Amino acid sequence: MHFVGIDLAWGERKPTGIAVLDDTGRLLRVAAVRTDAEIVAEVEPYVSGDCLVGIDAPLVVPNATGNRPAEADLNRDFARFQAGAHPSNTGKPEFSGTPRGAALCARLGLDMNPRSRRKRRAIEVYPHPAIVALFRLGRTLKYKNKPGRAVADLRSELLVLMGLLSGLERAEPPLILDAGWSELLAAVDAATRKGELRVVEDQVDAVVCAYVALFAVRRSDLTTTYGDFATGYIVTPTLPPDLRPEIRSRTAVADPISAAVRAYADLRPELIATGERLLEQITGMLDDAGINYLTVSGRIKSVASFADKAARLADGQMIFPDPLQDIGDQIGVRVITYVQSDVATVADLLHDQLVVHDDRDRGRETARLGQFGYASRHLQVSTPSSRSGSGGEPIAGRIAQIQIRTVLQHAWAEFEHDIRYKGTIPAEHASDFDRRFTLAAGLLELADNEFSTIRDRLRAEVPESTGADPHQPDDDPRLSPRELAAFLAGQYADAGWSRTEHYAWISGLLLELGITSLAELADTLRGLDEGSITARMGYRYPPGAVRRLDDALLFRFGDRYVGLRGNADRVAALQSRWKKISTA
Repeated sequence: MHFVGIDLAWGERKPTGIAVLDDTGRLLRVAAVRTDAEIVAEVEPYVSGDCLVGIDAPLVVPNATGNRPAEADLNRDFARFQAGAHPSNTGKPEFSGTPRGAALCARLGLDMNPRSRRKRRAIEVYPHPAIVALFRLGRTLKYKNKPGRAVADLRSELLVLMGLLSGLERAEPPLILDAGWSELLAAVDAATRKGELRVVEDQVDAVVCAYVALFAVRRSDLTTTYGDFATGYIVTPTLPPDLRPEIRSRTAVADPISAAVRAYADLRPELIATGERLLEQITGMLDDAGINYLTVSGRIKSVASFADKAARLADGQMIFPDPLQDIGDQIGVRVITYVQSDVATVADLLHDQLVVHDDRDRGRETARLGQFGYASRHLQVSTPSSRSGSGGEPIAGRIAQIQIRTVLQHAWAEFEHDIRYKGTIPAEHASDFDRRFTLAAGLLELADNEFSTIRDRLRAEVPESTGADPHQPDDDPRLSPRELAAFLAGQYADAGWSRTEHYAWISGLLLELGITSLAELADTLRGLDEGSITARMGYRYPPGAVRRLDDALLFRFGDRYVGLRGNADRVAALQSRWKKISTA
């Protein structure tokens, strides 16, 4: 059975929104069209069989003046929530003949009687009271264009509504927003004109209409039909008896969700700049520590994604009462490593360099339940002002989420999110896919363990130098990164591997020192008290092999090393380390 929503425009010049849900509440289609022919073409494939079409437009209008009885009855309940219906009568040109909605129903062969038991039906619905009742709102959301409403206000209200609809995935019946929904969110985020919002608004209203049709079938006990087929009717979710309207006052009190979304939209440019500085800081920390990693990336939560979270409710109450403070992943950084031990190393480094408010090992939590699945280390961090760098405090007073996981864990998480949570799994295959995702997670955990074992074995059994590196140009006087990596694996057997480019970088520093062979490097390091260097540096994380060599060269050459051209961008940091390492 299909449930179709039509947010019908008064005429063919303005867009009409179309949405289609399947029997499970999954969004199959969303579109905006204009003409009756286009509406029929969009809807016809879904109404040839069992269907219920919810149309936001009067279908039955017999009265010559004033309100229909259905509108008067609905207004007695919903007008105090600013969700009353406008009067419909044959004195208005659009209803002087057959209403547009009724003509479309006739063309599609749909029965409009709300009491009918036929398999192909249509009903009149109205999004405003439905939204108030479904989400227990004290007033309607002001996402419709009216004089005096700014684009920013319309956008934030529309995003709140879209967030509330996303939250119905956990409702009964569920609404699973797949086809085209992410594109609508992106369009709202990018909209700069009211007309651009209008096109999305019509489609979102159509989704509401389709869901009301689904709700009317699945929750008939919580559905009210105002009026009747003879005089006109409106079908809507029943107004909760304990719901109270928002008190009007001379001083307008902003809805907390809408206010938070507007504030976040204003704040986001600052967060983008902050996130860029944080990303640079964390990348610098990892490089300075010589830790091996695949990628470091960052993102700032979109306004649409923030609105989706801010609008989440549980038992009618906001899950995030203060969204700007309670939503902790507005700024996000993700570190992808090669092996599991590097995840712990990165986490140790961040604990040392940042203030960590929370540290959750999601993989360990899953394992404690005796299951396989999502695995990632999540840290909620901020940077204390005493550690502000030359670029200013990266996330002054704000919380950022840092995710750390291996490349295999990342592959599983991305694939599962794309497939499972974007809803492309047919309902009849859900249990089989769950089993396969679990199997894949278990296999990837085994692979992660094997990769760790391989690296540990290689680190423990360092091969002898085999001569010139075929990848190193003959005229390059620097030590080959490959040969240097093998040498350092033996020199610092307890250190982790560093990134490939780090070996090349420090080869350049060695060249500035006049060290062009492994024999010369061995002579340079001979006699250094590595234990003393380690103790003076006070590492709180396992430093990589290149960082260990970097500190050894600093200890050996002191100010000369600090003054190398290749160290020009880190003089202050090296001077700080030199002060620490040279103190007896």
